[in-house]
Amino acid sequence: MSNYLRPAATMLLLLTLATGAAYPALVTFIAQTVLPQQANGSLIKNANGDAVGSHLIGQSFSDPHYFWSRPSATAPYPYNAAASSGSNLGPTNPALTDAVAARIKALKDSDPGNSLPIPVDLVTASASGLDPHISPAAAEYQLKRVAKLRKIDERQLRELIEANSAGPQWGVFGESRVNVLRLNLALDAASFPAPN
Repeated sequence: MSNYLRPAATMLLLLTLATGAAYPALVTFIAQTVLPQQANGSLIKNANGDAVGSHLIGQSFSDPHYFWSRPSATAPYPYNAAASSGSNLGPTNPALTDAVAARIKALKDSDPGNSLPIPVDLVTASASGLDPHISPAAAEYQLKRVAKLRKIDERQLRELIEANSAGPQWGVFGESRVNVLRLNLALDAASFPAPN
């Protein structure tokens, strides 16, 4: 019996050390050396150096002094990274129609004089519910509201939007996008009047 148990125990110990300790340590070392920002969650830090979010996970903004994010359908609260999901509501579902109508109303109530068409990404959630970006059109739609409330020249604010925008990945994949958290942090850091 010991002829079978000793080799089995030895293999268990060796494989545990190799796959449970040595391999994870090697991968962690490589990740921390080659891609430390990504390995640590792509964190975004404020002016004080405190982590306030991730470049990869959106946050909810409802104060009209800030740019609003794309809606999130995660439960039990928006942008719950532990429950990434869409709403699973089909295009003919009345609940989706009601949710979109409520979002349109909130946008119009916050900026009644805005006659621009409302971009679809401001009224519909993404499939993951965690999208940290909005389209340039969604940022442009909100520009007048934020500029008016913060008493900023629209040209200055447009430059700030462009500074926090990215084009398609490698110039080919995806679409142009604006990271909402970075944009709102830049608003606060740019000495524009803060919300009351």
